[in-house]
Amino acid sequence: MSVLIRKYKLASGMEQEERIDDDDRIERYMKLFDREDVKKIQTGVKVKIEKDEWQLLED
Repeated sequence: MSVLIRKYKLASGMEQEERIDDDDRIERYMKLFDREDVKKIQTGVKVKIEKDEWQLLED
């Protein structure tokens, strides 16, 4: 099972982490990213897209 991790900062400056483990949601997010970013994310590398940091972990 895969987990997509999204780290982002709130307007207050606090950092949040969201763990997405629903395969359908992960697939929808992957469609929003560039091909190069998708390739990096699929290898487990942390990718910074705009202000968010994304990482895909495979179990």
